[in-house]
Amino acid sequence: MFQLTATPASALADEPVHIRVSGLSPLQLVTLMASLKDEKGNVYRSKAFYKANEVGELDLTQAPAFGGDYVGVHPMGLFWSLKPQKAFGRLLKSDVMNSPFWVTLNLYDSVCMQDFITDEPMASQVVQRWFSAPGVQRVQIREGRVRGALFLPPGEGPFPGVIDLFGGRGGLIEFRASLLAAHGFAVLALAYFAYEDLPSSLQEIDLEYFEEAANLLLAHPKVQMPGIGVISVSKGAEIGLAMACFLKQVAATICINGTNAIYEFPLRYKDLVITPIPTFIERMQFHVSGAVSLRHYKGDPRDELNQQSVLPVEKAQGSILFVVGENDECFNSKEYAEQALRQLRSHGRNNGRMLAYPGAGHLIEPPYAPLCYASPTQSSSWPLLWGGDPAAHAAAQEHSWGEILKFLRQHLIQTRKKL
Repeated sequence: MFQLTATPASALADEPVHIRVSGLSPLQLVTLMASLKDEKGNVYRSKAFYKANEVGELDLTQAPAFGGDYVGVHPMGLFWSLKPQKAFGRLLKSDVMNSPFWVTLNLYDSVCMQDFITDEPMASQVVQRWFSAPGVQRVQIREGRVRGALFLPPGEGPFPGVIDLFGGRGGLIEFRASLLAAHGFAVLALAYFAYEDLPSSLQEIDLEYFEEAANLLLAHPKVQMPGIGVISVSKGAEIGLAMACFLKQVAATICINGTNAIYEFPLRYKDLVITPIPTFIERMQFHVSGAVSLRHYKGDPRDELNQQSVLPVEKAQGSILFVVGENDECFNSKEYAEQALRQLRSHGRNNGRMLAYPGAGHLIEPPYAPLCYASPTQSSSWPLLWGGDPAAHAAAQEHSWGEILKFLRQHLIQTRKKL
């Protein structure tokens, strides 16, 4: 009797699943497939070819895949190698509170090359991947100018507060905030354009909007004083770094594949205006897929003419963690992080550090999320190329998430102890 087990069958999306098969013939070749349908009906699939051991069993924590979408021992390979059937798809969970992603695992006899098989599988198992934990609350935020969603962990608190910022896609993205709330943080997923009555496109960065959001978060009775954290990616990481430089409320900042200077749109804060570094459209490069790489299209922050646009990182009161993918096709993010760290050191500051991941692309997300190599954004006529090798990117996501949680706990819970 063939048996396919995946435990736990229901878990948070950042928790590993242990997949095992029993009842096979000794050294039998099999195909394991995973499939998922997102909320819009888009299908994602993955597959890998395995060989049972001498007693007809398979344990993905020990057995290597011989081919398929990955090779080698990767216990969660079927999850992070999920690929969109429709080109340029990005797997994003919208309704984080009420439903999980349902991942169907199927076991087939022998090596199956096709993506879609009409034959009945030898065994099947469905796994639920949740982005919220029991007791987590979601509160819609429409206060003053601030628009977003606040996620509160179960219990009285107070909890360390975090603002979560995404990039050029716009709108409100909640899956990372809700996952962080499941780990004990009060997290404001903050929209700043292309959402409700906010501007439909980004024309400038008004830092006072982000300061208003920080003050709103700190004023919440369940949020711990005196400082908050910021987790940010891409354009959001440019804003996150600016918040670290200018806002005293920010005690810890995570910049995932961002810049060290202001680009494309001016930044305004009170009487200060930082003009952007120019970009060069003729440096855009087209990938064979039809997506466009922006890695070389931004002006260099080291040029004399661009010095006024470089963010004064030496003014940051809190700690900064730069998370960079060395295969980022959108920004030269490792170079920007290194420039920021040199700037800190030149002012005698040691409050910044970098985690650099060879083979990782631009969109470094929580663990086991599939690599999005390219996808459309609100700000571009073409899909943008994000880069990344699937296995290396998956390893970066898993390692960096652990470091991110550790960093936020260390620097936000420490601020309470200093009181």
